[in-house]
Amino acid sequence: MTENFRALRVLVVEDELLIRWAIAETLAQAGHTVVEAADGATAVMTLKSEAQRIDAVVLDCRLPDSDDLTLVATVRRLAPSSPVVLMTAFGSPELVKDAFDLGVYRVLHKPFEMHDLEALLREACGAGS
Repeated sequence: MTENFRALRVLVVEDELLIRWAIAETLAQAGHTVVEAADGATAVMTLKSEAQRIDAVVLDCRLPDSDDLTLVATVRRLAPSSPVVLMTAFGSPELVKDAFDLGVYRVLHKPFEMHDLEALLREACGAGS
């Protein structure tokens, strides 16, 4: 399986520093490149300016400058081929349905198992290719 290993470039958008750090460390230890953003504005700026393609986006649903799914729609428009994994601690059935309607690959309910994230992103990128 390691002979087919392809490192991913993952944009992690999370305002809570420790959660963002834990995700970034988990993915980096698995051999991936992580680009971090603490808010929606930085995520949008990153997607607009990033010279290299972002393979996947891990996005917190509630950020200081975004607490609805508007940012998801923007991310999908800016990076239509990059699967989005949405993280939320407040995932109502309506929010989950609306997220899927916008093209979110998976909704992770916080707290989640950090070690499951890397496999999920591989699956998402494989399915999105």
